[in-house]
Formats: sequence, C-alpha cells, structure tokens
Amino acid sequence: MSDATTIPAWRKSTLSDGGTGCVEVATNLPGLIAVRDSKDPSGPALAFSPTAWNNFLTSIRSGEI
Repeated sequence: MSDATTIPAWRKSTLSDGGTGCVEVATNLPGLIAVRDSKDPSGPALAFSPTAWNNFLTSIRSGEI
C-alpha cells in the first residue's frame, strides 16, 4: 500500500490562465517540491528542496530573474 505522502498531489498555479503551457507543482512530498510540465504529466519532474524552491520564487518575484 502506498503512503499518500509519497504520491505527488499536482496542482496548477492559481495565476494560470487555464492554457496548456502551465507547470504543475506538488508540495506534499516530504522534504521536496516537485515541478512538471502540465502538457506531459507522465514525463519527467524536477525536484527541489523547499529552500531552493523558495529562493527561486523570491528571485522571480523580485525581478532578479
């Protein structure tokens, strides 16, 4: 039996326009943030530490990247 915390719970950003070019994020995995392309849900996913993901989001919000 699988533990529910080992199955990614994917979601699109609330800022998504509902189009097909979106990323999906799973934040329910212990110690990881997973990201994948919504057009290829069976394809690869990237995994980040929560610190790295928060640093990435901070950089985007500040306009640094």
